[in-house]
Amino acid sequence: MSKANQQQDVSVLSAAKNGLVYLTPNDWALIADKATRRQFKAGEFIVQQGKRTHGVFLLLKGTASVKIATQGTALGINPGEACGEISFLDELPATANVVANEAVEAYFVDRPTLQSMFELFPHLGSRFYHSLSAILSRRLRELIGQAPPSKAESPK
Repeated sequence: MSKANQQQDVSVLSAAKNGLVYLTPNDWALIADKATRRQFKAGEFIVQQGKRTHGVFLLLKGTASVKIATQGTALGINPGEACGEISFLDELPATANVVANEAVEAYFVDRPTLQSMFELFPHLGSRFYHSLSAILSRRLRELIGQAPPSKAESPK
């Protein structure tokens, strides 16, 4: 991948308000260097419920929907956001389907690669997991219909 493309990808990922927000530009450069780029057609599964992801997907282009069968609801995922994070965290099968709404390009970073990076750069691991916890908290609140307070409204 060219340096210009990688910089453009890092720009998309680092600008996302609902993505891995605690990562630094250096963190993103490390991840982009190790990630593999994947493409999905409209209607194609990015993550399939009941199957392990073995890593995390980071959307670069296009949008996807998280479809939870028991809820009958769909949550949107936009460029810069992650999916497959629950299966990544607990190493169990995915809890929902994630389906491309249109053509999607995403980075995929597998567990062994991330673990190796976290061993070399422990602060990257800390910021990565902090970001995942914020994502999961926000998504849970969206699912139960309770919007998170803005930073200005948050109790100190």
